[in-house]
Amino acid sequence: MNRRKKLKQIIKKKDARGKGTATANSNKPKYISKADRAKLAEQHAASGEAAAGGDE
Repeated sequence: MNRRKKLKQIIKKKDARGKGTATANSNKPKYISKADRAKLAEQHAASGEAAAGGDE
């Protein structure tokens, strides 16, 4: 196999492999760390308390 053909084959294989993994991971939800989830829960609770306090 000549050098050009071999390089072309390697690049094509890497490209195909990259495309396959990109589509498989696109269906997964974005990862949110435990600390970020706690922060979001705190903010949500705080906004819930503020809304509930205004009604009374």
